[in-house]
Amino acid sequence: MAAVDVRDNLLGISWVDSSWIPILNNGSVLDYFSERSNPFYDRTCNNEVVKMQRMTLDHLNQMVGVEYILLHAQEPILFIIRKQQRQSPTQVIPLADYYIIAGVIYQAPDLGSVINSRVLTAVHGIQSAFEEAMSYCRYHPSKGYWWHFKDQEEREKAKPKAKKKEEPSSIFQRQRVDALLVDLRQKFPPRFVQQKPGEKPIPVDQIKKEPEPAPEAVKQEEKETVKNAQQSASAKGPPEKRMRLQ
Repeated sequence: MAAVDVRDNLLGISWVDSSWIPILNNGSVLDYFSERSNPFYDRTCNNEVVKMQRMTLDHLNQMVGVEYILLHAQEPILFIIRKQQRQSPTQVIPLADYYIIAGVIYQAPDLGSVINSRVLTAVHGIQSAFEEAMSYCRYHPSKGYWWHFKDQEEREKAKPKAKKKEEPSSIFQRQRVDALLVDLRQKFPPRFVQQKPGEKPIPVDQIKKEPEPAPEAVKQEEKETVKNAQQSASAKGPPEKRMRLQ
């Protein structure tokens, strides 16, 4: 594969000679630009002919061909040099502009290159956006199309999960639970009983049961209560007789 000539595209390169930087001014900037190692300088230009013949730059107006002139100067930091095609002493065609900033020479891009670069940058950005959008697109025959973003999953994981409010139980549930607890209590009676809150539970076997009274004692107590009631009634005396009104 043949090597690509550097002169084919000079917009991406620069050139500098540090030995010239301290002495750059309006009179020496064209000599600095005409250095042999400068890739932007055309050796077939009229400036080279004038230099070899040791003539002044004023003779460039009487010549025809490619020449370089100092278009603008802002010492000591900025110089602008124009390359132009001279056809007559009063008619020239600009070919390219070069700007020197702090001794470094660059070629100024033309309008076509600027538009081409901007269009390529915009198209690349649009194409990258479409490719990224397509990477998030999902499809399933039963669901259709939807978007699946990775950031959305990370946000959902980072968000604290809200606790669901516990709904109160219904009457049916409470009655059913009470019935189950009573059934379990009958099947599995407790082995320990806590008589008072805060006390240590006591085994059921150790609780003293009060002796039940004998049936004869119960009957005797009933008879005594009846007698006491009769004696209290006799102590009050017979009821008083009231006068009948004729």
